[in-house]
Amino acid sequence: MSRPAAAVHRVIKAYDVRGLVGDEIDESFVAEVGAAFARLMRDEGARQVAIGYDMRDSSPSLAAAFASGVTGQGLDVVRIGLASTDQLYFASGLLDCPGAMFTASHNPAAYNGIKLCRAGAKPVGADTGLAAISDDIIAGIPAYDGTNGTITDQDVLTEYGEFLRSLVNTSDLRPLRVAVDAGNGMAGHTAPAVLEAIESITLLPLYFELDGSFPNHEANPLDPANLADLQAFVRENNADIGLAFDGDADRCFVIDERGLPVSPSTVTSLVAARELHREIGATVIHNLITSRAVPELVVERGGTPVRSRVGHSYIKALMADTGAIFGGEHSAHYYFRDFWGADSGMLAALYVLAELGEQQRPLSELTADYQRYEASGEINFTVADAESCVEAVLRSFGSRIQSIDHLDGVTVDLGEGSWFNLRSSNTEPLLRLNVEGRCVEDVDNVVEHVAGEIQRQAELVGQPEAVT
Repeated sequence: MSRPAAAVHRVIKAYDVRGLVGDEIDESFVAEVGAAFARLMRDEGARQVAIGYDMRDSSPSLAAAFASGVTGQGLDVVRIGLASTDQLYFASGLLDCPGAMFTASHNPAAYNGIKLCRAGAKPVGADTGLAAISDDIIAGIPAYDGTNGTITDQDVLTEYGEFLRSLVNTSDLRPLRVAVDAGNGMAGHTAPAVLEAIESITLLPLYFELDGSFPNHEANPLDPANLADLQAFVRENNADIGLAFDGDADRCFVIDERGLPVSPSTVTSLVAARELHREIGATVIHNLITSRAVPELVVERGGTPVRSRVGHSYIKALMADTGAIFGGEHSAHYYFRDFWGADSGMLAALYVLAELGEQQRPLSELTADYQRYEASGEINFTVADAESCVEAVLRSFGSRIQSIDHLDGVTVDLGEGSWFNLRSSNTEPLLRLNVEGRCVEDVDNVVEHVAGEIQRQAELVGQPEAVT
């Protein structure tokens, strides 16, 4: 059967497949995605597909429907069961086969989706397969005239934990009390398998019960409100560090011993420094809205920084093209050459734990070495006309603008250490603002200026409120 293009494009996005269960995604649609993916992978020589899923109520049945679509096109399926996204990437690398992970990451319980990869965890994005899958579904997928594939089960959780620990030396660390907020997501499944085998670590679990209704808070650590419980938990339990994971546990946010967040840019700098100590001269990828402290530190440590657009498919492609040893994003995605160029929040956590445990200073003092600027964090605006808003903001700064580039939205250098990036979201109807400056006052002034211009533009088109 064929499907309306608008309905398909609403769900198959730039990086993944994602939508409301029942209204936008159901078992019938997912089976077609599985068949289209299998056709694409079969043409590239694949013989099997690994499938994992998160703790959402809809995930097992959707994964089963996808598997039926894959086997109906002649490819075998290896089910790894409950998994984090980076555990699925591990399976893709271990088994050298394409993979599909059923998750909607940090989205609310009503959503679900699929993250797809080629063998060796290589990305499948809009330009590398998702558009072809969309076209196949819109046109109607031809029946396969060969033999159906088979389905087998393989638990890779223990091997996943062993592999991550093999990449980071944690044998000589001082005792550490490590608080982990799984947000009722998949870190409740993976954190014990990775961390409990490290003798020096005392694991302090928070919300480890797998529950796709997210009864305690949304599994989205990018929202500061969702870090509040972990911040209090760290202070109450005298933890040395706190780790917060999103729903599919591929992103990791860090809290210091005072209960204060450590920016993902700081974590990127810290991990980059460790990787460059291991391989002087290596390339490190950073997206264009990480702190400028990141490329500065990479150069100082003898490495080569390479700037990327925001989004995992772009960074993974650059990791492969440049042979980069490491890559980091402001959203707390961290990519490792030793992990097939894919992202793993748990592996990034091990690097931070190793750095902390190899010396005696508290985390707040350790991370201060990598913090050079102040940042706004990501601020989102819902607007009717993103393009006109961006043009109005640029006009409003006039001669203050030192330079503009258009790698991803607009990145505007205002001089004296201040800059901002304004870009449309690839996954949501939002305009996103990130600002950095030498001090908090400089950052606040730019944020106020940009927000004011966006609000004025919104009012011109009859939109009463632009800020989300």
